Amino acid sequence: MSGIDPSSNDQSSVDHAIRQALAQVVPDALGCDLISAGVVHALTVTEDSANLTLRFGYPMDSLRPLYQRMVEQAVSPVLAGRRLALTLDWQVSAHRTQNQMAALPGVRNVIAVASGKGGVGKSTTAVNLALALAAEGAAVGMLDADVFGPSLPLMLGLPEGTRPETREQKYFLPPKAHGIEVMSMGFLVDDSTPVVWRGPKASGALQQLATQTRWSNLDYLIVDLPPGTGDIQLTLAQRIPVAGAVVVTTPQKVALLDARKGIEMFRKVGISVLGIVENMAVHVCSECGHEEHVFGEGGGARLAEQYQTRLLGSLPLAAAIQQQADGGMPTVVASPDSPAAQLYISAARRLVGRLSLQGKGQQSIVRMAMDGPTH
Repeated sequence: MSGIDPSSNDQSSVDHAIRQALAQVVPDALGCDLISAGVVHALTVTEDSANLTLRFGYPMDSLRPLYQRMVEQAVSPVLAGRRLALTLDWQVSAHRTQNQMAALPGVRNVIAVASGKGGVGKSTTAVNLALALAAEGAAVGMLDADVFGPSLPLMLGLPEGTRPETREQKYFLPPKAHGIEVMSMGFLVDDSTPVVWRGPKASGALQQLATQTRWSNLDYLIVDLPPGTGDIQLTLAQRIPVAGAVVVTTPQKVALLDARKGIEMFRKVGISVLGIVENMAVHVCSECGHEEHVFGEGGGARLAEQYQTRLLGSLPLAAAIQQQADGGMPTVVASPDSPAAQLYISAARRLVGRLSLQGKGQQSIVRMAMDGPTH
């Protein structure tokens, strides 16, 4: 602590020393220090105590013990014999959307999960991110924006024939699965009935699903977009307030090329890309444990660096992930302590940690978050 004598009993000196100590604490979810992130809600130093309240902008129920240890270890040397009274809590705020669009009723933040091409595990990623956020204590919903090929009812284990209740002959009440609210075109058509619509009708259906669903005070609404950059994505950008987007890719060159198109689309419409999730990054042989980068290596990290965003996580190519999703019990629910689930959980934390930094008006925060640890 340069310039500060930790043995000093001067209250202002101790206050300053505590803040300097907190500036050295960098949670992985944030990728920047606690002072830069603005999480110090209150700090009062008296002759015999230091009362510190940290308020995070993202759910962190399971992280509370870790954060407490990190803070206590950082500030204990500068308390000059005082007792530390530490309070940790969190509150999710509504963040800026494209063109300052008004928020959806009952939703603080809409996060779009997109991919440039199909087959990269986008829906599986979206479902596991949503469930990870719910496990941290957030109120979470999911909107299946793929009106032609809805998959969320299956992935979330909702029985065939599930239908949303209605209110006032106008609003849908979304069914719940694994603690999160879900709305999908799959609830409104039979599994065997194809949706044969031109683009404008499909776009109108998405807008109706988003705005006429009675969401119940959600912290996050995760929107699972269809692959590509077509009518549905354009409708999302023009009609639905989006706080940020996640782009899912694989290390394969063709997937990365299409992922770039998705990122460029979001940039053109003023939607912040919060990070990249790289699927199928490595295959681990179930027999011998040999690791092989089947689709290439490091593509997600290079893409994130190119677009000054963050690599939220790299997921393995594993049969269990696909089997669990197809069985209606995604990895985060089916095997929460497994390595794959922990990767999803870490990615979800980094996602909303980065979102919590938006709108603070400090360019350095975004830079630090981008450069922060991703493994």
